[in-house]
Amino acid sequence: MKPPTQKNVDTYMEKFDLIAPKSLSELIESKIRLGHNVKCLIYDSCIPWVLDVAEKFGLYGASFFTQSCLVSMIFYQVYEGVLSVPIKGPWSSDFVKGVPLIEEKDMPSFVCEVGLYPSLEKLVINQFSNYGEANWRFFNTIDVLECEVINWMQNICNVKTIGPCIPSKYLDNRIPNDTDYGLSLFEPETDSCIQWLNARQSGSVIYVSMGSMASLGDIEMEEMARALSKTNKYFLWVVRATEEDKLPLNFKQETSEKGLIVSWCPQLEVLAHPALGCFITHCGWNSTLEAISLGVPMVAYPQWTDQPTNAKCIMDLWKIGVKVRENDSGLVTREEIELCILDVMEGEKSKEIKSNAQKWKHLANETMQDNGSSSKNIEEFVAKLKS
Repeated sequence: MKPPTQKNVDTYMEKFDLIAPKSLSELIESKIRLGHNVKCLIYDSCIPWVLDVAEKFGLYGASFFTQSCLVSMIFYQVYEGVLSVPIKGPWSSDFVKGVPLIEEKDMPSFVCEVGLYPSLEKLVINQFSNYGEANWRFFNTIDVLECEVINWMQNICNVKTIGPCIPSKYLDNRIPNDTDYGLSLFEPETDSCIQWLNARQSGSVIYVSMGSMASLGDIEMEEMARALSKTNKYFLWVVRATEEDKLPLNFKQETSEKGLIVSWCPQLEVLAHPALGCFITHCGWNSTLEAISLGVPMVAYPQWTDQPTNAKCIMDLWKIGVKVRENDSGLVTREEIELCILDVMEGEKSKEIKSNAQKWKHLANETMQDNGSSSKNIEEFVAKLKS
């Protein structure tokens, strides 16, 4: 995988921290002048300075955590100095029941490979710099999915789960026309994807996507391509335009009867489609929550940041998929990928994995129903703002 360069990240963060607070203040001032009743700022937890802007205008501040509660707990303990970085060896959360032993390779990359991306490391750790001062702390997670960790975080400060934060169409369907997020980094090839899926049998398709940022190296792309071809199953593979030159020569043409390769797709529609059999994912938290909410078994292929920890949970805590293993040279081979696909789609493990996936789908849906925990937390927040 090729993360962003250190120089690019540092330059962007320096400019962002300089310009964004002023721009946000000017935006709020303009809304107030127009007579808008601004009452609260909901902000990404990784930009905690927003709370200072909120206080300047006498507004409520609500910090929104977009990673899992478990990953947040790990970052919090690093911030508090309880965990020393770089973390070496396995980590046991003896104080939180139900969380499995987490090996070094399964920890968030920023606490294991310290110094590679100091700006990003600082960003994720310092999100707790004013953690207790916000009026609300919202987590995009499902209470029953991480109940033990959430209970532990509650002992520090009151937290509210409001996830899964995906359009209503794919959960309770209570909000008319709430069918997508309203934005996309790339233009999805919606019609071709859905028409192609409509022609496939139920549970027959492998869906592969490394998200909007993660990318496989040339050799990893070769291994993925050969694994997909070897399984002789249908596959839908998202290969961003910038990554297409990594595909093996003539691979598209050679696999055209079994595979569809697109530059981007409407992921929620794809995950909800009955033709889908498994999802090979980089395990970004949004993709993980979407797959959980739609009951899709996963092959976890994590790259960096929080993804290794999410992958650990997918396999060992929630038991809704398997994780690829690297060989002694650090390569995930075509044989390993094929084995994982078969395990999820038709192996001995597949029945348990599919059953668990459906269980979590039901619980995700339940949490957004009228009396569901996330739904009630959102309603209580709105009621407070109206009072």
